[in-house]
Parts: sequence; structure tokens; C-alpha cells
Amino acid sequence: MDRIVFLNQFIGEHPNDMFALHALALEWIKKGNDLEAESLFKEILQRQPDYIGTYYHLGKLLERAEKHNEAIGVYEIGIKESERQKDQHALRELRAAYNQLKDEMD
Repeated sequence: MDRIVFLNQFIGEHPNDMFALHALALEWIKKGNDLEAESLFKEILQRQPDYIGTYYHLGKLLERAEKHNEAIGVYEIGIKESERQKDQHALRELRAAYNQLKDEMD
């Protein structure tokens, strides 16, 4: 069974499963549908702003779409959330992505 079909069925039965929504967004990226992925990532962060892994992936997607200012904003919020959760791994990744993009924009 196609992973997108499977994940959509699973989400239909478990609509509050953010891991499944995140996985579906990643599958859409693999299929080249960044718009669908972006929509899902934003839905996740709207519904559960502490779902920290989504900030990095959404930021990178926005960078690819040349939405640099929006990506910076996503990284900034993710950095604050990582600090709040004391998640050092996510904090390092988000800071690195933020700094690299800022350097490229300067």
C-alpha cells in the first residue's frame, strides 16, 4: 500500500496524531509536493506548537521555496520552543539553520 494512502487512512482514524501528520508531510516532500507538506507542517504547529521537530522541516521547506523571511520566523519560534523544552539537540539544529540562512541573506 502506498504510504500516503496508508497515512491518510491512519490519520482518518487518529486525527490528533501529530507524528502521523508529520510523517505524511515528509512523504509529500518525497513526492515533490511541497505545498501539501507546507500546509500540513503549518497545521501541526497551529494545533500543537510544542511539536518541535516540525520547525526545522518547515523552515527548510520555506528556504527551498525562497521564502527566507518566513523561514527565519519559523526558526526563531522553534528556537524559543526548544529553549523552553530544554531540547538541546533541536536547539542546535535550529540555531545552525537560522545562522546559515541569516549569513546567506546578508
